[in-house]
Amino acid sequence: MVATPARAQTPSPALLVLEKEDQAVAIVDPTSLQIVARVVAGSDPHEICVSGDGRTGYISNYGAFSTPLHTLSVVDLVAQKPLPPVDLGALRAPHGLQEVEGKIYFTAEGTKAIGRYDPARAEVDWILGVGQNRTHMLVVARDLRQVFTSDVNSDAISILERDKDADVSGWNETRIPVGKGPEGFDVSPDGKELWAANSHDGTVSIVDLATRRVTQTLDVHTQRANRLKFTPDGRLVLVSDLGTGDLVVLDARARSETRRINLGHGAAGILITPDGSRAFVAVSRDNDVAVLDLATLSVTGRIATGRGPDGLAWATRSAPAPR
Repeated sequence: MVATPARAQTPSPALLVLEKEDQAVAIVDPTSLQIVARVVAGSDPHEICVSGDGRTGYISNYGAFSTPLHTLSVVDLVAQKPLPPVDLGALRAPHGLQEVEGKIYFTAEGTKAIGRYDPARAEVDWILGVGQNRTHMLVVARDLRQVFTSDVNSDAISILERDKDADVSGWNETRIPVGKGPEGFDVSPDGKELWAANSHDGTVSIVDLATRRVTQTLDVHTQRANRLKFTPDGRLVLVSDLGTGDLVVLDARARSETRRINLGHGAAGILITPDGSRAFVAVSRDNDVAVLDLATLSVTGRIATGRGPDGLAWATRSAPAPR
């Protein structure tokens, strides 16, 4: 077991690292790169997101490869303690997470659906069927009019869009065939493109969101692409490879590889800081997180973690609302 550090106050901002095999979340000072606390994260924790005020973490308890689970673990990041989990009922194998306007959106892979949890009302207040196979990750548009999902075993990206002329659900779905096994994906900062890393064929599919078509497929020679993220300025795209341990850096405009950096064994979760200066990449089989300077594209540090680091999140705390 990994020793739990003596607890210090949670910094703001803080880097959160899910340690899957230890079923814990590490709270990291991103300046010193030291772990200040660990909190129990529940069974099979895979992804984590943070409330808008930076005070609460939500963790998907997955279980899809054994017994599909149906909870979101909840962590008080200030008090550094677990809170009662959210029971999702029949919504099984939650995975991808995103917080938007105070609500937590999630994929329910075992139910072929997505859902939304409202912490203020302590209830799941919305569910939408996707009907695809292994709906794994999601991106929710900030205006709440679109939700994008990667459907790994359907070899597709789904675009779910609000439409006043839709059926009673109020949503239309467009299925876009891409490469084999799309998992990690992201929408460009200008909202014009979606890039999907295909984990089973070593490619990245570029989708034009106006035409809803794949306009280009890049062979990036990955063995098992895991996550894909744009930098905030839209200039670079980072792709992690679980198979080789590489981080592939792509030039978004040139559609070409800029750098390939071997980080070790099992490159997985990626987090890019809001100012675009650094990227943190979980190196799951080496039990550390690599720190990448995005100006020089060089590794400048490592964070020693517990076993199986994967999902990452950034927590910037705001002042509590006045009573």
